[in-house]
Amino acid sequence: MLRPDINDLLTQTGPGTPMGELFRRYWQPVLHTDELPEDGCPPVRVKLLSERLIAVRTPEGEYGLMDEFCAHRGISLFFGRVENEGIRCPYHGWKYNANGQAIDVPSELNNSEFCKNVKLRSYPLVKVGDILWAYLGDPEKQPPRPTWEFATVPERQTYTSKRLQECNWLQALEGGIDSSHVTWLHGGGPSGHGLEADPLFAGSKGNQYNKNDVKPFFEVVENEGGLLIGARRNAEEGNYYWRVTPWVLPNFTMVPPRGDHPVHGHFWVPIDDENCWAWSFDYHPTRDLTETEVDAMKAGAGVHSKNIPGTYLPVANKDNDYLIDREKQKAGILFSGVEGIAIQDSSLQESMGPVVDRTKERLVATDAGIIKARQKLRRAVEALRDNGTEPVGNVPEHQKIRSVAIVLPADRPFVEGIGDGFLAREGVGQTTV
Repeated sequence: MLRPDINDLLTQTGPGTPMGELFRRYWQPVLHTDELPEDGCPPVRVKLLSERLIAVRTPEGEYGLMDEFCAHRGISLFFGRVENEGIRCPYHGWKYNANGQAIDVPSELNNSEFCKNVKLRSYPLVKVGDILWAYLGDPEKQPPRPTWEFATVPERQTYTSKRLQECNWLQALEGGIDSSHVTWLHGGGPSGHGLEADPLFAGSKGNQYNKNDVKPFFEVVENEGGLLIGARRNAEEGNYYWRVTPWVLPNFTMVPPRGDHPVHGHFWVPIDDENCWAWSFDYHPTRDLTETEVDAMKAGAGVHSKNIPGTYLPVANKDNDYLIDREKQKAGILFSGVEGIAIQDSSLQESMGPVVDRTKERLVATDAGIIKARQKLRRAVEALRDNGTEPVGNVPEHQKIRSVAIVLPADRPFVEGIGDGFLAREGVGQTTV
């Protein structure tokens, strides 16, 4: 269990909080590129780490992320007019460039001098892959741009989605590094809707290993950017099936692969202390995604969700009890009664409440990855707060990482047996079962 003060330390990410300062040392995914689809398009509201911001794309193609509210009278610039070089407030015509600097205040005679002293808080916003990424930290500490493999492979090899998750970022992350729930939560009967029924998971030998051994053994290994969380299950005689999930500080996880299916993963990005964005990606390191695969992702298969059109709120959400089907649950067709792997996860993570009370937990051996991740997060937050020690995970060498699924002899440590299978290498396929 965690003391209330430690729980607060790890879950609160607003301005001035220790965890908020840690998050502000990393580039975070903010928008799909199609949310700002063309030069001069309408602005988009962004809430990130409890800050209310506005994203713009000027007619010249420059991206900007700044305080949502005009410095004059606090009008939301969501209603602003995007013009050459920036955005103009509709109330009194104050105009800002993409960096938040006032460049025109029509009412002032000495306009240029007045403008010099008016600047909205603003942050870098850059395109990598099909995502716009923001950095909200100290400009002098800005790390290199993201180099995650899913964002840097050719466009036809990758797909990214996002959905609103109505809970704190940490309990969402903890679900992403917990392999012990897979057999239960994502299970179904022989003709049911478990892993074998999902077109992005079906046909993998690993599915059978998951089903046959419901008591995985966990081994957690330190890695430069975070942790490698190994879940071991029995395979054929004298062998173990290992699923190894990398966690990179503070909020990146990858799901171990299944067969030749695309590799899945997540970013869990705090909106505020009670909501987060679940960014989910699928990519294949050596081939294009098929039309069938992409259609399945768009329909909410795998780690993705089917959202209400025009929003990022899943169709199955807490207001409709995630469309739980008690008859399928009772019959064993769906163990949870909820359709879809992503919604099965979010339904239970949201059921804990906006911020779970970790003083009431009773953790067990299969929670080893969660325990180690909390410890490493706490050390990183306190080291940054108390000593100014920069965190790990925000440099390219820590981001060239892959998840792994492998069968190894029982006497062989998984780190030794996998070798360089953890490394993202251009043109080399994933290590998978």
